Parts: sequence; structure tokens; C-alpha cells
Amino acid sequence: MSRQSFSLRVAVSAFAAAAALVLAGCGSTVTGTPLAADNAGPASPAPTTSAVSPTTTALAPTTGADEGGSTDFQAAIGDCVRLGGTTDDATIVQVPCGSESSNYRVIGKARTNDQCPTDVDQAYYETLGGIETGALCLDIDWVVGGCLELGGDDPERIDCSSTTAVEGVQVLAIERDTTSVDDCTRGDQGYVYDERRFVVCVTPL
Repeated sequence: MSRQSFSLRVAVSAFAAAAALVLAGCGSTVTGTPLAADNAGPASPAPTTSAVSPTTTALAPTTGADEGGSTDFQAAIGDCVRLGGTTDDATIVQVPCGSESSNYRVIGKARTNDQCPTDVDQAYYETLGGIETGALCLDIDWVVGGCLELGGDDPERIDCSSTTAVEGVQVLAIERDTTSVDDCTRGDQGYVYDERRFVVCVTPL
């Protein structure tokens, strides 16, 4: 009997159930267009002129475990992918981390997508006969110094000099062992990952 697989992607936009954008000095989640906090520090450095410059580094803020499961698409924890398509017909290919094509990093594997850490940005999973066979837990492939458009269905790398970004950000730092944007020494905004305790510090473009 031939194996029929059907690839699905969790129908949750990036950050909807995971990292929340907050401002330094504020305790609530920001919706809409974030504004700088009153106690914001000095202005952030000028954005770089390319999406990923030779001095930027791709970082894996924190990775999870391999909790089992099986997908036809093979990727190891720490690998990066380009995820796209639709909820019912996801497309996924392996690409170099930090590259222009990369938008997510595999931070863990699970038997079902709801076993991924609660603060992951996205999950890719496959089903057989309506039953999940395995899931890849995905975080945005944050690159310190690089810039992203976060206003679409999936993140896209953009030039840091972009003037047309809807929700463009430049990543300034990744602070570990914290859930407070106040710990960002650069930038006054950040995406908070509560379960795994790290903050991606950003500045809007």
C-alpha cells in the first residue's frame, strides 16, 4: 500500500501564539505599530545597507529536543528552512542559515505540533490519514545585524535601507535568561520568548 502524506502548517501567524513584541519599560503586549518608550536609551546604530552583511551572525537563541515523530521532509535541529505556501499545502526547503532565503530555524522536533514549545514562531507538520506523524518546531531565523519584514504570512529578509517595509525591523541583539525588554542594551523593543527565556532586541526600520 502506498504511503499518502499530506503536509500541513499550523494556521497561526508568526508571533500570534509565541513571541510578543513589547517595549522597554512596558509590561503589556503591543499591538499595531509599536512606539519608542519614554525611557528609551540612545538611538540605535544606523541600519546596514544589506540584508545580511559579512559581520552579522546567524544565531540559534535556544534549541529544544528531538521528541520523536517523523516527517518526509528531513531536517536536523539547528538547520534552517524556507517555509511558505498555504496552510493546507505548505512548501518547505532546506537553505543555509542566515541566507537571504532562510526564514525559519528548526529548534526542535515533536510527534505533534502542540508538543513544540509554546513560544515557537511556527510549526511544520505532516499527517497520514488525518493523524500527525511528526512536527518541526520553528523559530524565525534571527540574524543579529540583519533586517526582516514581519508584516506578511512568513518573515522575509530585506535590505536594512528599505523604506517600504510594513513591519520592518533590524535585529540588534539576543538577550538570554530574561523575559524583559528592559534587559536589551541596544534597541528599545523586542520579541519576548517567555517559555525559553530570551528576548530578540530590535529597532523598527
